[in-house]
Amino acid sequence: MNKRKPDLLWILAFIFGLGVVTTGYAQSLLERKLDVAYQTPVEAAPQQR
Repeated sequence: MNKRKPDLLWILAFIFGLGVVTTGYAQSLLERKLDVAYQTPVEAAPQQR
């Protein structure tokens, strides 16, 4: 039986899909980190009198 190499189109589709998944994961992590930064209260500086 003759084994064929995977077509270039399939390889490109796989790489593109992997890039889309990785980008979505990275954006969700970044948004989660920004949400936490917005939600954490900023400690007020001591007032001088």
